[in-house]
Amino acid sequence: MLLEGKRVVVTGASRGLGRAFAVALAAEGASVVINGTNEALLDETRRIIEDAGGTTITHVGSVAEHATCEQIIQACVDAFGGIDVLVNNAGIVRDRTFLKMSEADFDEVIAVNLKGTWACGQAAARAMSTQGGGHIINIISAAGQLGAFGQNNYAASKAGAVALTFTWAIELPRYNIRSNAIWPLALTDMTDVVLQMARANAEKDGEPSVEPQDMGLGNPDEVATLLVHLCSDDAGWMNGQVLSFNGRRVALWTHPAEINERRRDHWTVEDFQRDLQKHVVPKQEPVGQVITP
Repeated sequence: MLLEGKRVVVTGASRGLGRAFAVALAAEGASVVINGTNEALLDETRRIIEDAGGTTITHVGSVAEHATCEQIIQACVDAFGGIDVLVNNAGIVRDRTFLKMSEADFDEVIAVNLKGTWACGQAAARAMSTQGGGHIINIISAAGQLGAFGQNNYAASKAGAVALTFTWAIELPRYNIRSNAIWPLALTDMTDVVLQMARANAEKDGEPSVEPQDMGLGNPDEVATLLVHLCSDDAGWMNGQVLSFNGRRVALWTHPAEINERRRDHWTVEDFQRDLQKHVVPKQEPVGQVITP
């Protein structure tokens, strides 16, 4: 099997994408530590893996707690003798528009999605650095790349996860540790809300019902195939990259890069008034998400 002997941690594995990731990895021979906060749902994931002949252990707890992140990684080391791959998948939403969002809404999402990614990544990297290397894969979102209405906290957390991916890709190769990110486009509990809104709008406008594929969404099992490949030795050449995948279409996303520039030895306010719109920003970059089926 493709991942025979690989030791993998998947956070947020109680349902949705995390469950699909864990099941797919175990099906290819990986020994998987699955983490989540809902013990009953996490046990369901465990039973699915074990009933299919896979190897897994559970660790219940929130990645918002630094100690929990260390314990998850240590559980993998204790049970399987090390850790080869960390999949930072755990994430929550507390959607509110900017003016209505509370401090608690913001802090809770940042604690899980960003701090948890950092803390689990640090614990994994420390373990990997003593065993000869490894791979950290951060699960990101369109919100972090393009922004999303009503998701100030979530967008900031996922943008931060992209920045961590790039930073680790710079810092960690000296330890033979790589870092990449997957932007999954799949129908989950989180994205179903958007689908239902689109369907309601279509019905109101007398248009045909919207299907997941119309919004560029695959199912979690389809999307998990990319993760399986990235966890294998066949993808050992890749570092610091962001890939999106919806089960049909895989794409590489650029790092932020300059588009236009204009130089002067000295700039005055009048120079900006004359040159900025004409030469540097003749057309503003679009904001928000663009659906590509």
